[in-house]
Amino acid sequence: MSTKITMGNDGKLLVPNNPTIPFIEGDGIGPDIWAASVRVFDAAVEKAYGGERKINWLKVLAGEEAFVKTGAWMPEETMQAFKDYLISIKGPLTTPVGGGIRSLNVALRQELDLYVCLRPVKYFEGTPSPMWQPEKVNMTIFRENTEDIYAGIEYMTGTAEANKLLNFLVNEMGVKNLRFPDSTSFGIKPVSKEGSERLIRSALQFAINNKMPSLTIVHKGNIMKFTEGAFKNWGYELAEREFSGNVYTWRQWEKTKSESGEAVANEEMRISAIGGKVIVKDAIADNFLQQALLAPQDYSVIATLNLNGDYISDALAAQVGGIGIAPGANINYLTGHAVFEATHGTAPRFANTNTMNPSSVILSGLMMLEYMGWREAADLITNAVGKTIRNKTVTIDFYNLMKEGTLLKTSEFGDEIVRNL
Repeated sequence: MSTKITMGNDGKLLVPNNPTIPFIEGDGIGPDIWAASVRVFDAAVEKAYGGERKINWLKVLAGEEAFVKTGAWMPEETMQAFKDYLISIKGPLTTPVGGGIRSLNVALRQELDLYVCLRPVKYFEGTPSPMWQPEKVNMTIFRENTEDIYAGIEYMTGTAEANKLLNFLVNEMGVKNLRFPDSTSFGIKPVSKEGSERLIRSALQFAINNKMPSLTIVHKGNIMKFTEGAFKNWGYELAEREFSGNVYTWRQWEKTKSESGEAVANEEMRISAIGGKVIVKDAIADNFLQQALLAPQDYSVIATLNLNGDYISDALAAQVGGIGIAPGANINYLTGHAVFEATHGTAPRFANTNTMNPSSVILSGLMMLEYMGWREAADLITNAVGKTIRNKTVTIDFYNLMKEGTLLKTSEFGDEIVRNL
């Protein structure tokens, strides 16, 4: 019997009871946090399903360990395993300096076309936070993962490529607002309709399936009208065209206002039209970052482009305890490919100290279990992590911000979560 997870003809994952899942321990603190996390995953699956289900872990190499052993930062065997088994999980990886590929994480996203970077941001009671009411923060970010400036189309000033592009812009396109053309480097920001639609479609489907109150398209379309502005417009058009029975958009509200004669009737029409549907709205990125602090309860699912999503994900993570407790996933909902990952760095000076917080990997694994449809095991981990933090039994990052906490090593924190399952 095959242990591979596959994608069915109906677009739904087919997950056997004993799936093989490739994993990368990661560099720096990766081995410490992976060892603690995998014990939590195995214990939760055992407790939830009484031995009927079990994950077969397949170790693959990437990053520093791979380079030392094979001479390649991302061996072809690893990339092939990620393709073959659909779902995988990884710790933090070193990005090569001074050569090699730009980023191992970006390479994975591009090669597997993982067009959604999924970042849920939720507060666990007792987690140290700079917010007055962090419990109001409960958002899921859908960050476009393959376009925008992360496409890597850049040209350094003084190179033949930059000079060629400069000549084209000035002499053929008539560009006049390059302030210092002779010392300008260039970056190109591609944003496509297809790329925007598949990201926003996934976010809308998630909001509908999970009965979320709203989806907010976050953009900088007031300045970048044909990229960020188009992203917003394409999102509204998609929502009204493909999800008309499940959503109510701000554009429809504005149209209702213009057609309605009286404000009272207008408000009644709006309330009637919403009728339990997902509200689709938009926010300019800088204003959203302000409102996420002042009124986070007004936002639920976020759809945004790559660069905005990078900023927003980490800013929101800080509101609920920091990047050490921030999970993430890179997903292609069409093929089923998904890589779940720690969202923080390798912290090499803390390698092999058994001191760092493994929550980012643990909660990423929780997301993986939900994606597989193993929600019972995922719920056990959610509750156990919450109880462990409420009990103030935490690693050094949280301990330093708590009163009367109990300091645990990385491995001890994992053991405590297992006990609390």
